[in-house]
Amino acid sequence: MSSDTATAQENAEGTDVRRPPLERTLEAILMVADEPQGLLQLAAAVDATLAEVRASVARLVADFDGNAGTVRRGFELREVAGGWRIYVRPEHDVTVADFVVTQNPSRLSQAALETLAVIAYKQPISRGAVASIRAVNVDSVVRTLLGRGLITEAFTDSETGAINYGTTDLLLAQLGINSLDELPYLSPLLNDGANGFEELP
Repeated sequence: MSSDTATAQENAEGTDVRRPPLERTLEAILMVADEPQGLLQLAAAVDATLAEVRASVARLVADFDGNAGTVRRGFELREVAGGWRIYVRPEHDVTVADFVVTQNPSRLSQAALETLAVIAYKQPISRGAVASIRAVNVDSVVRTLLGRGLITEAFTDSETGAINYGTTDLLLAQLGINSLDELPYLSPLLNDGANGFEELP
């Protein structure tokens, strides 16, 4: 049977022969994920069984760690809070942070500034709570702020698995203040204290 005939037969049987390897699909998802992804979430996203996803994640870990005959990457796939997420390896943290802060000093967008303000005043706060206050998706903005070193992951909620964020000392330095207590009160700036800031002075 020729390859063209085999391909036509597989397509007739409903098999997508062009589907990329499961590991590569999972890798692509994990590269853009802001929070740890559970195996069930990943299985639903790629339309695969839990066993297939578990095995593929194990192969990705080995791949990234250089244990599968590959080169050890500068990032790792780590299991945290009941899910999986890609992190920079600890030995590269200082270099990466320096690059992001000093080598890429472009201005923050209005959306990033607004998100940063919400986190500064409401911290610790989850990405979902920030999105609720701003009424927009803040995934990419949070990634930007993390990359700039202006916010950090404070802790992970043990019940929901949601990461809560807080600001860093770098933000204080950029603002020229010594502590968050020096941030201006918001009440005079708000007409009715709405949008999630009701309890602030």
